[in-house]
This record gives sequence, C-alpha cells and structure tokens, in this order.
Amino acid sequence: MNYKETLDWMFNKLPMYQTQGATAYRKDITNTVLLAKHLGNPERFLKCIHVAGTNGKGSTSHLLACVLQEAGYKVGLYTSPHLKDYRERIQINGQPIPEGYVVDFIEKNKVFFEETDLSFFEMTVGLAFEYFAKQKTDINVIEVGMGGRLDSTNIITPLISIITNIGLDHTQFLGNTLEAIAFEKAGIIKKNVPVVIGEYVNETKPVFLAKAEETNSAIHFASDLIQETYPSTLLGDYQVANKKTVMQAIRVLQDQGPFEIPEKAIKKGFLNVIENTILQGRWQPLGENPKIICDTAHNAHGLKMVLKQLEKENFEQLHIVLGVVNDKNLGEILPLFPKKAKYYFCKPDIPRGLDAKILKDEASKFGLTGESYLSVSNAYQSAKENAERKDLIYIGGSTFVVAEIL
Repeated sequence: MNYKETLDWMFNKLPMYQTQGATAYRKDITNTVLLAKHLGNPERFLKCIHVAGTNGKGSTSHLLACVLQEAGYKVGLYTSPHLKDYRERIQINGQPIPEGYVVDFIEKNKVFFEETDLSFFEMTVGLAFEYFAKQKTDINVIEVGMGGRLDSTNIITPLISIITNIGLDHTQFLGNTLEAIAFEKAGIIKKNVPVVIGEYVNETKPVFLAKAEETNSAIHFASDLIQETYPSTLLGDYQVANKKTVMQAIRVLQDQGPFEIPEKAIKKGFLNVIENTILQGRWQPLGENPKIICDTAHNAHGLKMVLKQLEKENFEQLHIVLGVVNDKNLGEILPLFPKKAKYYFCKPDIPRGLDAKILKDEASKFGLTGESYLSVSNAYQSAKENAERKDLIYIGGSTFVVAEIL
C-alpha cells in the first residue's frame, strides 16, 4: 500500500474515537501493553514528559517541546487529534514522521493489529513510541488522549507528569464530577515522579494531593508558583495558564538534571512555537477586514475562556460559524454563546458530527438564531459574504470544524 492507501486502511479498519465516538473507546490499557510487548517495549527506552488535562494539554505540549528544542535537544512530540494531516500527531523537532515510516509500520504489523482488534489510538501510540525510540530522541513530550489512568499513553514512566486543569468533558467515560475526572487524570502520576498542576479548584486540589502522597511525588502548583511569563505567538488569554505550567515544568526539569534549559530557550520557545511545532487552531487569526478568528475550544470549560476573550474584541456585528459532535452536552455549551451574534450552523464532516438542523433547533431554545448549512465550507463562505469590514467572524465549537477551514 502507498501512504494514502495506508491511511484509508487505518481510518476504515481500526476503531477511531474521533469519528466513531464511544464504540472506539477502550476502558483499559491491555491492548496497548500487548502492542508494546509485540514492538519490543520501545517506551522503556524513552525519556518523557506526560501531559494530561481537560483543556490546554495540546498547547502546553507544543510549548514544552519548542522550549526543549530551542535548548538544543532532539524532541519527540506526540499529540492528538490531528487537524489536517495524520503525521501532525508524531513529530521530532517539528518534522512530521515520514510517510514511508507510517506505511512500513502498518505493513509490518497489520496482521497483529487485526488479530488483536486494536483501536486507531492504540496503534498510533505504538507507532509514536517505536519511532521515537528508533530515532534516539533526547526527550519526548507525550500528550494524553483522554483521561489518564486508562489512556494508552499511560504505559510510560515519565520524568515529570503534568495536569493542566480539570473541566467537565467526556463525562460518559471519565465521570460527571470534577473530583471523578481529576481522579482519572491523576492516574498518570507515578511513584516518585514529580507532578506539575497547571490550575486547580477546591474540588480537584485534594484529589491531586492525595494521589501525590500515595505515590510519594513532589507536587507543584504552577498557578501559585509562577507569577510572570514571557510573550508568545499563542495569543489566547487562556495561554497564560499554559505558559505558567510550562515554566514550572521546566524549573522541575532543571532541578532534576541532566537537562540544561537556559532562560533564553524558554523565551525563544514561546515565540517560535507555531513556526517550530506546526501548532494551529488556538485563537488563530485567519484574516482582517473583517477580522476572522478560529479556535478549537469544544467544551464548556474551554469555551467560557474563549468567548470571554471574544467579548473584548471590537466589532460591529459578530458572525459565528458553529458545529459540534453529537455527544456534546448542548445544554452546557449553548447558553455560553452570545445572543446578538448571527449564527451559521454546520456539521463537521465526520460520522460523529451533529446534524446542522438539529443544532439550529437546539440553539434556538437558547435565543441563538441563524441558518443551517450543508457543510462547514458553505457556512464559512456565507459568513464571509455577509460580514462587513468592521465585523468579526468566529469559527469554532469543534476541532473538526476548525480543521475543515484551515
């Protein structure tokens, strides 16, 4: 198979949470342990930083990887989901994994994947760990897919564990309270491995403290310890907390040794993160006159911050291109959106996408009015045609909506 045929096989043959939802989710790491053993346990040869959290874990992972790259290290970065190209998920110093490596990996292990009924995510984690081990990276930043305790990435023993924050998302899998979700994410805290907490609330702090005591892990609350940060090309207001988390993680790494990370590497890493690590979709400007901004925030916790920043913008009329997946709690997120905006409802082009007409009907119950469109591109095009020079267009609601307009 060539690269395109290989991707088609992966997307069609292997259960994929991003497109299928609950049927692709695995509630334990048995399959990942089997795959790791099949591959010769590449994760045991890796130095890693493990990053979990409801929101901000992608930005935090990219910022960390960029700082380490600017410090002169060969840095593996594993994130999910991808926006445009599958290979975004697995990169070393900003270079995506070669197409040929992906093709060879699938070809070599295809029978095993089919026999063990691996999920798309499990297989991709195995690919990342093998690739990083073979390329002899100095350090790797590994982003959790969902939760932590039972996530496929949780077969590593990292140098540092990071939990960015806790919000209500994926409650059908992780629990419907902040405490329950914090417990799942705290599952990445390992024995004698320090942990950095980005943000906490009254409900989550005791969960983190209890787990850290159980594992004899030094715990660092970044929001209490870091007062000032450096400028970054990531412009969202919510990036302040992510930058504090990264700075505290770097401090811990510096204290541990043997990594040397000068302050100038932190400054350059924050400024070069988009260029060095191909990060997209985080409060990303796409045009002026009218101003166009997209953001991948897709749960109440993330959308509150993004919509608060949207309120600070100057515009005459706000146009919102909005699409969501079908397992989203609309009663939680739709009340957050401004009633004065004009809405362009659409369905992301994946099986999990919520029908645009259903979204429009549900939104109307919260005073949000607009039209439904057959595709994201049609909705976006209509917004651009209707907007005047002093207006603002915002595109969001789902990572998959943003991916279609980039």
